[in-house]
Amino acid sequence: QGQLEESGGGLVQPGGSLTLSCVASSDIRSISGVHWFRQAPGHQRELVATITQDGFANYIDAVKGRFTISRDDAKNTVYLQMNMLKPEDTATYRCNADRLLALGSYAYNVWGPGTQVTVSS
Repeated sequence: QGQLEESGGGLVQPGGSLTLSCVASSDIRSISGVHWFRQAPGHQRELVATITQDGFANYIDAVKGRFTISRDDAKNTVYLQMNMLKPEDTATYRCNADRLLALGSYAYNVWGPGTQVTVSS
């Protein structure tokens, strides 16, 4: 298992909801800012949402009002709540941490493998 692992993807109808989780491994003691990216086939990778270590959140315009990023540091987890999903939200979603602290050493620019989200009727 890697240091970050996403889950929660799947197939959902337009207008539906999904919650993605980005879980850091149990040896991680601190997580800095975390970003959710997505990439659809034939498209460039796109930054969707960011949450700082202090909990400040930012979103791209395409998802504002529909997606919510949050974090639970006690669970080493960052979430992406996605509501009112549209077909154009279909993509592989990956989380990325600026910095992880584990057992006295830092790891930078850490990526999870990704989880697929498909919005289709």
